[in-house]
Amino acid sequence: MRFLNINPSGLDFSKGVWSAKQAITLRFFNGKRMLRVVASHTISILFLGFFLPAFVLHAEVESVQPPAELKRLSVEQLMNIEVTSVSRRSEKLAETASAIQILTGDDIRRSGAMNLADALRLSPNLQVQQINSYASVVSARGFTALFANKLLVMIDGRSVYTPLDAGVFWDAQNLLLEDLERIEIISGPGGTLWGANAVNGVINIITKSARDTQGIFLSGGGGSFLQDFGALRYGGGNGSNLFYRVYVQRFDQNSTLRPNGDDGMNSWNMTQGGFRMDYYPAEPDMLTLQGDYYSGVEYNIAGPTNSTIDGQNVLGRWTRTFSEESDLKLQLYFDRTWRHDIPSTASDELNTYDIDFQHRFPLFKSQSILWGAGYRLMQDDTHTTSPFVGFVPPERNMQLFSGFVQDEATVIPERLKLTIGTKIEHNDFSGFEVQPSGRIAWTPSERHTVWGAISRAVRAPSRIDSDYHIPKTPPFAIAGGPNFDSEKVIAYELGYRTQPLSKLSLSLAAFYNDYDDIYSVEQANPPAPFPYTIQNGVDGQSWGVELSATAELTKWWRLRGGYTYFHKDLWNKPGHSVTDAVFDSLGNDPQHQFVVQSIVDLPAGFQFDVVARYVDTLSGPHVPSYLACDVRLAWQFKRWEISVVGQNLIDEQHPEFNSAQQVPRSVYGKLTWRF
Repeated sequence: MRFLNINPSGLDFSKGVWSAKQAITLRFFNGKRMLRVVASHTISILFLGFFLPAFVLHAEVESVQPPAELKRLSVEQLMNIEVTSVSRRSEKLAETASAIQILTGDDIRRSGAMNLADALRLSPNLQVQQINSYASVVSARGFTALFANKLLVMIDGRSVYTPLDAGVFWDAQNLLLEDLERIEIISGPGGTLWGANAVNGVINIITKSARDTQGIFLSGGGGSFLQDFGALRYGGGNGSNLFYRVYVQRFDQNSTLRPNGDDGMNSWNMTQGGFRMDYYPAEPDMLTLQGDYYSGVEYNIAGPTNSTIDGQNVLGRWTRTFSEESDLKLQLYFDRTWRHDIPSTASDELNTYDIDFQHRFPLFKSQSILWGAGYRLMQDDTHTTSPFVGFVPPERNMQLFSGFVQDEATVIPERLKLTIGTKIEHNDFSGFEVQPSGRIAWTPSERHTVWGAISRAVRAPSRIDSDYHIPKTPPFAIAGGPNFDSEKVIAYELGYRTQPLSKLSLSLAAFYNDYDDIYSVEQANPPAPFPYTIQNGVDGQSWGVELSATAELTKWWRLRGGYTYFHKDLWNKPGHSVTDAVFDSLGNDPQHQFVVQSIVDLPAGFQFDVVARYVDTLSGPHVPSYLACDVRLAWQFKRWEISVVGQNLIDEQHPEFNSAQQVPRSVYGKLTWRF
């Protein structure tokens, strides 16, 4: 994803009003939108994906079985899967007091997704929009903007939220998907445990232990949009208490398309390698050491010179388990990211040092305490050669101190559980922040859970809020907000999770969010035209419903998916005047969306999988609604797997975030060997 590029011709000073939509633009945000839906393709593809399995013989047919690690979980197993993102401890999915979705490694593999952003489309409680070949927007419960700044994303406990632009550079997150154990996706605040920026959701990406990735994995292929790719992983160890893996992967991806079908000129490539080692020196202890290195090139539509990114990270974790009710964890990591963007003449290097500690212990027989503390140092160095735009100061060291405590009490054994807690943080921009929450879960029977929550969370200021200036030297036309405060939300949630049948699970969550002090750009001293400053001039509210389900129709056919309804209202705070363009920049969200995934095991080792998703119209700027469908056909024979995947098969091309770049129909083939 690119830095913000400023278009001087887009500044309308004649009217004394600065338009965020006009002034802050990306070089690939231009043109009109078009969407062509081929009805005959829609009918035939959906028929094949969702009704063809019904014509397969119900008799048991002996087929080639995949390796044990690839077998999909039953509905019963899914409901009993242990998740950690809600309470920072292991608990059954069926009993969590939160709107949480789980994407298993098998769900992702069977979808045909080849990167994290594509994999996250499988979650009905996320909004995912592809901008161009390498850039995507991922958000939860609205505010789907260029940098979705109210969603916290972690990979094995390492935060990938950037303090420069307040979001996630998804082009830099390219894990080997084969090594994913699961992705836990919480829609709703998570600030009490995870801290600032977990306002509307938390994505916790969890990779498999080295013990579960032994042997050789080799994969490669190519196609039309995903031009070529390859991956190699080897896992070994002493067979008892020391296990490791190393991997390397590479891909080249073609460009998205312009509305007229021409090449969008934004192809890219990425090479990444890494390792993980897990050591179990004694029964209560576990030590983990892991790291990654990546480097990529993103080709520019503005000229022959290319933009580059690279980064390295290393993480160490020590876990000691005293009992089922008591454990402690100490984690440290270093993360370096660097990117150089030619069109905006900007480069940024961010070095992050983080230490985090947590301890859980029983207070009484029916009560436990979880507490912890952390420290993070972020050293950011951003430079632009253009005198017109930049960050002032160009270098900044940012510190984050945090501590939290959570009290979990069982009021009625195996029936009623109450959890209260808070996190206190101190950052360099807004000072101390307090993020309390209360959650209650009532389980009247083993297959039914009703839960509710009230939470407060904040989106802490970042460099784009306080240090962004046009030009870089006074007098400023646009200046960062020296007094910009954190954005705040009070969230109310109510949910119901049930398993009415052994092979059917349902989850329903309703929410209402009350926002205060949202980002705005306004005249600092009206009626004086300059400068415009970044302020907290917007309040708002949102509400919606999230529904998800998993059904095991037969031993060989499973359906999963869901539907989300979302509505948002924003308005000026008293004494502030914000333009419609600024409101548009705060998020372009679909009101309705759904996703359905069909996973079918056919005789003789064949697999037939379909993912269909519908995304409603986006209003500001306008993007038409679309229906997309991905189909995967695979054949497994002993340790080999051959698959063909077609993506976005319904249209020849369609826009998702804007009309300037559109996602094409594509196909790729893949050959995999596991030993």
